[in-house]
Amino acid sequence: MTRTAKTALTATAAALLGAGVTLSTTASGWGLPGWLQAKSPSTASTSGEAPAGMTATAAAAAVTAAPAATSLPAPALPNYRAIVQNQGPAVVGITVAGLHKASADDDGDGDASAFNNDPFFRFFRGVPGLRMQPPSAQPFRGQGSGFIISSDGLVLTNAHVVRDAKQVTVKLSDRREFSAKVLGSDPATDIAVLKLDATGLPTVQLGDPKQVQVGDYVLAIGAPYGFEQTATQGIVSAKGRSLPGDSSVVPFIQTDAAVNPGNSGGPLFDAAGRVVGVNAQIYSQSGGFQGLAFAIPVDVALKVKDQIVAHGKVEHARLGVTLQDLSAPLAASFGLNAPDGALVSSVVPDSAAAKAGLKAGDVITAMDGEPVRVAGDVSSRVGLARPGDKLKLEIWRDKSRLTETVSLGRAEKDTQEASAPAERGSLGLALRPLERQELRGSGLDHGLLIERVTGPAQLAGVQPGDVLLALNGKPVKDIEQVRDAMKDKPKQVALLVSRDGQQIFVPVRLG
Repeated sequence: MTRTAKTALTATAAALLGAGVTLSTTASGWGLPGWLQAKSPSTASTSGEAPAGMTATAAAAAVTAAPAATSLPAPALPNYRAIVQNQGPAVVGITVAGLHKASADDDGDGDASAFNNDPFFRFFRGVPGLRMQPPSAQPFRGQGSGFIISSDGLVLTNAHVVRDAKQVTVKLSDRREFSAKVLGSDPATDIAVLKLDATGLPTVQLGDPKQVQVGDYVLAIGAPYGFEQTATQGIVSAKGRSLPGDSSVVPFIQTDAAVNPGNSGGPLFDAAGRVVGVNAQIYSQSGGFQGLAFAIPVDVALKVKDQIVAHGKVEHARLGVTLQDLSAPLAASFGLNAPDGALVSSVVPDSAAAKAGLKAGDVITAMDGEPVRVAGDVSSRVGLARPGDKLKLEIWRDKSRLTETVSLGRAEKDTQEASAPAERGSLGLALRPLERQELRGSGLDHGLLIERVTGPAQLAGVQPGDVLLALNGKPVKDIEQVRDAMKDKPKQVALLVSRDGQQIFVPVRLG
């Protein structure tokens, strides 16, 4: 390099330093090249001495005048090779076979149709096998991933991976294969626990998702499209994510690590090679990875595992309220300075919330001392609690703060299972049957409570807390009737809903 070029570069470095830009050397080896660190009349000395031609007083004044800059050391790159070598043997491929019951989700193409048409889907269903179309059930084969958490054969995966499976086979990285027993699964969190008849198996190292921050490196290992032991890397894009059309029981970790159909149930590792999440869903309009992947925090999965191992099933708590996020105008109308909190739009009679004295219009601002920012914070905390657990709620009511302690009730099984299929439909409604007390209190003889609204229904003005009475003029008494009505994928439907004692028709455009 010529002397002129070196002088220009050192002058540029001096200008950057004078402007308050900090260049620091870190463990990863980033720093100034040696020729830039050389003392010269046009650059500041890295040893703290004044440059030639400048007095110490002048140099000190120049440093004082420069704006303060925050110096953040560049994080060391994780050793992905070591993570794959050390943790990869505990990552397994899962193949399943069984019969799927025919439903509105299966309209001839089975899971392939849901995979191609639904922009938000559980991506295991994108690896279909043989499909037939008998009227009552469809044979299927599928693939997923999982990971071993105990040397005696406990494996974690997604509940949707083994849904309806009659045969479950687990394949290790050393090509050994085992028939697996499904100890239990929990559709609400999408976690399942398998048991292999083996000992001395390799296990993953478990981490703490609470320590993971946005921007941290992560690595996913799984079997996308059946390609076993595939590793992909990225960063944590967001935490505590509530997803469109999701019941918000799980505070998802969002990442841009490439995951695809077949990765479902596989581990998400942090930079130290510890599992912090279970890859579960992607958001896509193409059927493949588009930079948005979501993992279940591993501490959530372990809580579910503990219940399944101990009792063979999972129980979730229920508060008994319909919640919605606050907007800035709503917050102002309630006298709040910021739109933080979960707004109670309705309270189920005789529920835990009703017994604790909660009312429509209350804003839940904290739970057990932890701030509530959005409605999903409450839903996930309650959904992961056990029936009978007590929660201390901080509430904003009539422009004043008060505290209520609530003893949580038990979530009804039909409520959990009925909501999930409805939320995957194109309407964008999460529905559940009305309980007897709700029917009596509302004066209605039938209907489905709308617990959450997204997509087309939200755009049309349908609101959480509305009661769906009819679809295209036909009364609806259970969720199966809604599925049947949507089976032909209409371009527009008319919903009859009850709101505040009034019945109104809401047209919803779907195409």
